[in-house]
Amino acid sequence: MSQREEIERLAESFKQCQKILTALGDENRQHLILEMMKMDECHGARVGDITVKTHLSRPAVSHHLQILKSAGILNVRKEGTKNFYYFDADMKGFNILIHMLEEAKRIAGELPDRPGETDG
Repeated sequence: MSQREEIERLAESFKQCQKILTALGDENRQHLILEMMKMDECHGARVGDITVKTHLSRPAVSHHLQILKSAGILNVRKEGTKNFYYFDADMKGFNILIHMLEEAKRIAGELPDRPGETDG
């Protein structure tokens, strides 16, 4: 495959990663992810439980959880009227992002050296 074709394929990978990049780019969602990890609830956490651990309102937590779910980071399990959010066991969202970053790094590393500013 030519370098141009690889770069075009990488552009498609960037498009596939837009949701997860957006999800991870927000400081509130980063905080929410870290707090959920600290909770160590493998059965899932409810919005109210997460709200207590963050500085966010209940509607804000719900909004951020939906974005993380849409990005493939979280899943939800429903039990009656209760929703339990938990990390996707397959890590689909993270794996897609990692693959894209590895490809970008590989392609960038194969580009010819380009002169930059000199230090002296």
